[in-house]
Amino acid sequence: MIKTKLCELLGIEYPIIQAGMGPFQTQKLAEAVANAGALGIISTSGIIFGSLGIDLGPLTAGKGGSYDTVTKYIREVGKGTRKKGATFGINVMVSAELGAPAMEFVRAAVNARDEDPDIREGLKVIITSAGDPLPWTDVIKSSGLKWFHVVPSVRHAKRAEKAGVDAVIASGHEGGGHVAWEPVHTMAILPSVVNAVDVPVIGAGGFCDGATLAAALALGAVGIQMGTRFIGTKEADTCFGDIWKNRLLKTDDRSTIVARGFVGPLRYLRNEASVQLAKLTVEKVPDLFVGHPDITLDQALLATELEGHKALAGQNDEKALFYGGEVAGRIQDIPSVKELIERMVEEAEDIIKELPGKVIV
Repeated sequence: MIKTKLCELLGIEYPIIQAGMGPFQTQKLAEAVANAGALGIISTSGIIFGSLGIDLGPLTAGKGGSYDTVTKYIREVGKGTRKKGATFGINVMVSAELGAPAMEFVRAAVNARDEDPDIREGLKVIITSAGDPLPWTDVIKSSGLKWFHVVPSVRHAKRAEKAGVDAVIASGHEGGGHVAWEPVHTMAILPSVVNAVDVPVIGAGGFCDGATLAAALALGAVGIQMGTRFIGTKEADTCFGDIWKNRLLKTDDRSTIVARGFVGPLRYLRNEASVQLAKLTVEKVPDLFVGHPDITLDQALLATELEGHKALAGQNDEKALFYGGEVAGRIQDIPSVKELIERMVEEAEDIIKELPGKVIV
């Protein structure tokens, strides 16, 4: 059995976190991950887009105000996990322009814990991302929740530590969905962040099996966060349906592409829609690919991404936009969440046990 500081910090069985994976609903997946002994995460970014009047299609976060919608999601997952005493959390984007809905999410989490003892036992974590954590110190540190922040660099990790987070999630460029402006990959960022801060570090980007879990631990991490691999599970059915899973099974190691999206660069599975979006990116925001942030989002880019989201419901796997990390090419099956997690940990244990016999020191 692999136990780390992450397990001790959260009371979970396995040092694995399900990524937020917005803007899609992840309640069922979060429930399954939590009940399997890892940390399940409720996505909230789709609720933000809905509150801003951006319709991302029928498979995203649904209708309703920010506070009421996230409260509903928390209660759903709380109800589904209370029998096993499982642990879950919420992911919140905290960029300056999204401050108002982000505050509603934090308030909803705090109130849900205050109103229901079972939720208080299960809802233990808030993961912030896509913004500066420092302005959130007073709000989140007084919430009673453990606080993790996603970072793309050593500089951001040090700022998160200064803000008072309980752990940082060092996210490499090979991850799916939102990636950093500069392409710093996990083998570079993870050990650098581990050496730069004193708080526990979780690795994200490129993790999908026992070998990569063992590698993260060898690099000094206390656990891993996965998104793409969890899409390829039986329980990821609310939004990540057969069209997405079948696309994953078709991919190889060169089947992803980075293009401009709503919240900056995004990594997609390669198909007609993502290639077209990348071409538009080169035309409209060429500096994106040399690490120079450009906040402009041309109407052609916006329309292409919106159409890509809506095409998911239409089951057109060339017109739909699928977020996915580079590990998509290593996904060969669609197990249950429980089967995946237990297999990964068993593989990692075997690798760690066998390693002394494979090296000469």
